[in-house]
Parts: sequence; structure tokens; C-alpha cells
Amino acid sequence: MSQLFGEGRIGGLQVENRIVVSPMCQYSAVEGTAQPWHLIHIGNLMMSGAGLVIMEATAVEDIGRGTLGCLGIYSDENERALAELVVTAKKLSTAKLGLQLTHAGRKAATRTIPDRWRGEPLPLDEGAWKPVAPSAICFDKHWQVPEELDEEGILRIIDAFACSAQRADRAGFDLIEIHGAHGYLIHNFLSPLSNRRSDKWGGSLENRMRFALEIVGAVRSVWPKEKAFGFRVNSTDWHPEGFSLDDAVIFAQALEQAGLDYVVMSAGNIAPGISIPPATPGHQVPFATSIKENTGLTAMAVGMIGRFEQAEAIIANDEADFVALARPMLDNPRWGIHAAAALGADIAYPPQYMRARPNNWLGFTYVHPEAKPPASTLQLDRPPSVAWDRPRDA
Repeated sequence: MSQLFGEGRIGGLQVENRIVVSPMCQYSAVEGTAQPWHLIHIGNLMMSGAGLVIMEATAVEDIGRGTLGCLGIYSDENERALAELVVTAKKLSTAKLGLQLTHAGRKAATRTIPDRWRGEPLPLDEGAWKPVAPSAICFDKHWQVPEELDEEGILRIIDAFACSAQRADRAGFDLIEIHGAHGYLIHNFLSPLSNRRSDKWGGSLENRMRFALEIVGAVRSVWPKEKAFGFRVNSTDWHPEGFSLDDAVIFAQALEQAGLDYVVMSAGNIAPGISIPPATPGHQVPFATSIKENTGLTAMAVGMIGRFEQAEAIIANDEADFVALARPMLDNPRWGIHAAAALGADIAYPPQYMRARPNNWLGFTYVHPEAKPPASTLQLDRPPSVAWDRPRDA
């Protein structure tokens, strides 16, 4: 039987398989509020065959948005729109639905260039605001120098994460994930490359972890135990003076002690100009394996996991507990359904799409040659097994 399609558990949350849709920014919100695009996008992914879908990085305060189009959950209007989306999306499948909470830190107030998808500073005449960070160090030349957070500002943001978690709970999400990677605010505190403070929020690793752990503690106090709670960790800055994998393991152990359920292990993006090894399929999977070997946390692997057999092997070989996919799901929003057919697993289909199930359609191209046909729920003019037995490359 396919290990990828075995049931999994994250904290108190039961998930029907090990496939996760990673958070992917859509840059389509208006003043932080979800729009029809978000419902169509998430609704589509709820029918992908994944057991868990996590919505994009969602800011806990308005100045924590990366761009003017970034999603937020800091106002009643933000919460109302997301609650309506959750109610509708959950009618489409049994997949669980999560939300990633974030603060962009010194990478806030940027704009995206659609033909390049690379951030650059937002000009003042286009609505730029002042970013905040642990230290007044800009992300790159020509970017704004952020305001260094004082004690009051730090405590305000910690409280904002807790308040946003409460909003996410009321909106009906099954899971929240704190974004502590990719050069955003929490990562700014964790990395010595962006945190030059000499008070209790900087200096030693223990001090640099304090901001993140205070956020986790504040969120844990308001987030229900029966729901899942996770953290996206930067496994390495790829810099000899930056946050390292050893640091990440120590940090993950502290997160476990703070009551976290899972971590997803990513890397990089703390600053431009750092030499990063070429990305290869599954290049970040060993980071997730390190978490499994050194903690009791559930570990998600992410990063260029696109082939069905590759995802199956990661789970079967116990390298990670879940695999998280982003761009493969944009490219193929039925990735999980196709993976099930290729790996010989039988999963539920939306009734409206049942005619495209492998045993009902001669054109299906992802069927494993040795897979047995699932039971058909449709009356067809031809035997269902004819379609299921069709070679994968036909």
C-alpha cells in the first residue's frame, strides 16, 4: 500500500494522507482582505487530493504585509472574508485547511513585478510604509532602512500574533503555521546576520530565539489543543556567520518544549548575495530528517518535491512525516489525485468529477500498470477495467 496515502496525525488533527499544499502568496488581497480569487484558488486546491491545504502568508498587522496585495488577519473585515472562504472551501472535500501567520519585518513595503516575481522596494508615492526589524539594517541596497523595534513594539507584535490566532480559530481553520523563515521578521530576530541587538532580544542564540518562543507561547495559550500548530523554520542561512542547522535543531527542541506540534524545514533568503548550493529535487529533505532524529515533532519536508515516486519514497523511507508542495500544485492542481492513481491508491473524488476517475475514463494517463481498479460508482457503457488497465504513457 502507498505510504504517501496513509493517514497521518499532526498534534490533535487527523489528516487523511501525507500530502500538504504549501502556503503560496497570491498578492491579490485588498487592504489585507481575501477576494474572489482566493476562494477559487483555495477551492481548487481543496480538490487536489492533498490531505491538508495551508493558505498563504497572512499578516498579523497591516505594516507586517509584504506588499499591498498580501493577505491579512488583523481586522474584522479580514476575519469575516476568511470565515466565509473557510465555510465554502470545506464543503468541497474532507481536506483540512490551515493558515500561515506572518510578519514581513524588514521585507515589508515591497512590490512584485508580475513578469519576474521578484520583490523590490515599494516607492513612497505608491503607498510605502516604514518596515520594522530587530535592528536598523536594510535587506538590500536601495531598500528602506527599517525602524528598530523597541520593547513596546516587540510586545505589540507578540500580542498581534495571539490575536490573529484567535481570529483564525473563530474563522474555522484547522491549523496555523507561524512563518519563521525566508528573511521575514521572526527570522530577522533568529539570524545574527540581521539581529545586532545587545539586549535580551539579541546576542546569544538563546536571546535571539526569545522573540519566536514568546510568540509561540502567546499563540499556544489561545489556540485549541485539538487543532494543529506548527512553525516554518529556516534550517540554514547558507552563511558561516548566519543561522545554522545546528541552531535550527536546538530551536526546534525549544519549540517542542513550548508545545508546538510540527515544523516544516526550509532555508535561505535572509539576505541577497549569499552563495547557495544549487537547488535539486528534494534538496531540503535532510533538514526534515534531522528534526525527526533529534525531536519528537512531526516533520514536513519541502523544496522541489514534484514527482509522485519521490514523495512516496520520502514517506516510505521515514525521511519526513509529510511532504509539502507549492509550485507542483500550481502546475497540476490535481497532483494528489494523479499521484494516487500512479501509486495504486484509491481516494475519494468530487462527485462532479467522477467521470474523470481512472476506471471511468480511457484518457487517464497516470495509472500504475499493476494497480487494481477501484470500485466504480458510475454506470458506464463500457467495462470500467478497460480504462484502469490503460498504460500510463498511452
